[in-house]
Amino acid sequence: MAELNETIRSVAVTAHDLPLACPRPGAPLWARHPRVFLDVLKNDAAVCPYCGTTYRFSGEKPSGHH
Repeated sequence: MAELNETIRSVAVTAHDLPLACPRPGAPLWARHPRVFLDVLKNDAAVCPYCGTTYRFSGEKPSGHH
């Protein structure tokens, strides 16, 4: 996870963070909700339906399988 801004709940992610699930490991207890996997590769961004955190993909997209 490259960047986390608590005021607007926006997180920049890279190929290293895939597969992406919210909440992220190490999130504080108050930010916990059922785990949901998000596809940030399709539109370069995804919004968590539980907490509203926006995840934006940056960098080179992976090719093939991990």
